[in-house]
Amino acid sequence: MQVHARSFSRRLLSGAAVLTLVAAAAQAADNTPPKGFVALFNGRDLTGWKGLVKTENPFKRAELSPDALAAEQAEADKLMREHWSVEEGALVYDGRGKSLCTAKDYGDFEMYCDWKIGPGGDSGIYLRGSPQVQIWDKDQGLGKGVGSGGLFNNKKHPSKPLVVADKPVGEWNTFFVRMVGDKVTIKLNDKLVVDNVALENYWDYDKPIFPTGQIELQHHGAKLWFKNIYLRELKP
Repeated sequence: MQVHARSFSRRLLSGAAVLTLVAAAAQAADNTPPKGFVALFNGRDLTGWKGLVKTENPFKRAELSPDALAAEQAEADKLMREHWSVEEGALVYDGRGKSLCTAKDYGDFEMYCDWKIGPGGDSGIYLRGSPQVQIWDKDQGLGKGVGSGGLFNNKKHPSKPLVVADKPVGEWNTFFVRMVGDKVTIKLNDKLVVDNVALENYWDYDKPIFPTGQIELQHHGAKLWFKNIYLRELKP
């Protein structure tokens, strides 16, 4: 019996080791960009990201002096580190700070992004500093029956996704976003939800969208998870 017990224990330990290795391999595969793309998130820390400054409007932000902008950025980065963290290869937001922004601005690009929310979760992805590719709970609130992926702030052009393609709350979803000029195409979990629609300038609807700008993971008071954020810049 003792021999059998030892053998059983060894099998349990061996099985646990295999599961650990599988989990480690899966985590290592995350945040590894496909050919031609770069990883905006390295899976380890907040390198390449910055906090959203108090002056959120890009038009007004451009009017700040360099010293004033630097002061706002230092304050925003401190807040970022208090509320955004990295857990098991994913960006995690506790819902109590502000949006997370890329340190670099982008023009035309293709991007992949995995995201996850909890019940009632609400977020989005700002493109060139402008809202937004919508993320929310498809089963309740404003998102009920609508689904994620639409250009929520559009007034003249379509703002809702073509289909509801969200996975159940608590599961990972994948966006593919292509932006060229002011036109945006989006797939959610491999289903087309936005087909070459103009993104309007929320900050001034009478003006076109900015030619370049930061990408932002939106704060909206909910806990959020992001990973596998890959981008390829498209040259004219």
